[in-house]
Amino acid sequence: MQVNVDGKTIELSEAGWLLNLDEWSEELAAEVARNENVPELTPEHWDIIRLAREYFQDNGTVAEPRVFSKLLKDKFGKDRSSQKYIYSLFPTGLIKCANKIAGLPRPKGCS
Repeated sequence: MQVNVDGKTIELSEAGWLLNLDEWSEELAAEVARNENVPELTPEHWDIIRLAREYFQDNGTVAEPRVFSKLLKDKFGKDRSSQKYIYSLFPTGLIKCANKIAGLPRPKGCS
């Protein structure tokens, strides 16, 4: 699968995961988001995307949902850390949707 962003062709897996993590950009994130039924990335979306990317850069792996909920709670408070809140922004959840938009690698066991 390929997407064109700013005149550049970027390769994605058949499931829409970024193949070369160095090619991630905010413009690519917006394109992937549309493919994931997230028509617009709001500041709340970007908070989660940036936190997911920070965690990956610091730890070399994507955050498990429970760990990520704690990170969200510590950074943004209880109201913005629940699974319900995450699913309201990312219809298929943190692991499948938010991490894909954030240009992170596909976790094991995730389609």
